[in-house]
Amino acid sequence: MPQCFHRHFPIGVRPHIRTSTRKRENAIAIDFNQQVIDEFRANRGRVGGMFEGGRLLLLTTTGARTGLPRTTPVGYLPDDEAGRRLVIASAAGAPAHPAWYHNILADPRVTVEDGVFTYSANAVVTEGEERDRLFARAVESDPGWGEYQAKTARTLPVIALEPIDGGPPDLPPGDALKAVHDGIRRELGLIRAEITAAGPGALGAQLRINCLTMCQGVHHHHTAEDGGLFPALRAGHPELAPVVDRLSGEHEKVERLLKELQKHVSDGADTVSALGEVERLTAELEAHLDYEEEQLVPLLNALGTGPA
Repeated sequence: MPQCFHRHFPIGVRPHIRTSTRKRENAIAIDFNQQVIDEFRANRGRVGGMFEGGRLLLLTTTGARTGLPRTTPVGYLPDDEAGRRLVIASAAGAPAHPAWYHNILADPRVTVEDGVFTYSANAVVTEGEERDRLFARAVESDPGWGEYQAKTARTLPVIALEPIDGGPPDLPPGDALKAVHDGIRRELGLIRAEITAAGPGALGAQLRINCLTMCQGVHHHHTAEDGGLFPALRAGHPELAPVVDRLSGEHEKVERLLKELQKHVSDGADTVSALGEVERLTAELEAHLDYEEEQLVPLLNALGTGPA
C-alpha cells in the first residue's frame, strides 16, 4: 500500500450500490478527509494514524460543477529543485478518477498547503513518455502504486503541481522561522525513514530526487538568510555580531555537507552510504537550527515586523 494519503475513502467505487448507501459512504469519506485536513493544519503538516511518517499535502481545487473550493489530502512525490511536486489520481485503484482530478481538468489553478507554505500552483497532467517515466519512478519507490494501477482499467494520471507564487508563513517572524526549520527537520526525518525502509542496495531514482530537492531547499533558505536577515541583524543589532558570525560559519559547514551529499547521491550511491551522509548532515543541521532558534526567535517575535 503506498504511503499515502491518496488512501482516503474513494467515493463512487461501487456504482451499483443503492443511492442511500452511496450517500452514507460519501458522508463518511468527507468526514474522514475533514478530520485529516484539520489535523494537518493544526499540526503544520504532521498527521498521525495511517498517514504518520508519510508525504502529505492539502490540494484545494475549484469544483467543476459547483465552483466552490474543495480541499483534499493527497500523497505527493518531490520532483525537481524548482519545487514541482507530483500527485497521482489513484483513488486507491477505483474504476473512476477522483473528483479532484476532474476539477483540475476544468480549472488547473490550485492551492497547495505543505504544512509550512501555502502557495498557488498550476496543475499539469503529464502525458505519454513523461507520465510513464514518472509513474515508473513512483512504483520503484513504493510498489503500492503499481498495485493500484493493476486494480483498474484506467491509466492512473500523474499530475505535476508547478508553483506560481507564495510567501512566508503567516506567523510572527520568529514563529515563521521556527516553522520553516520544522519543515526542514520533517524532511530530513522523512528521507532517513525512506532510505531505511528501502533496505540495502542501490539508491532508487525517487530517493535521489528527494535528497537533492531537500539539499536545494536548505541551500535556498540559508542563501536568503545570508543575503537578508543576517545583514539586517548586523546593522540593527550590533550586539548580535558574535551570534551572526557563528550562524554564518555554521552555514558554511552545512553547505559543504550539502554539496557532499549531492555529489554522493548523483554518483550512484547505495542506501547504506547515503544514509550515513544524511545522518552527518542531520546532526550538523539540527544543532544549527536549535541554536538559531534559541538566539533569534524571541528577538524576531519582539520586533514583530522583522529585524530593523
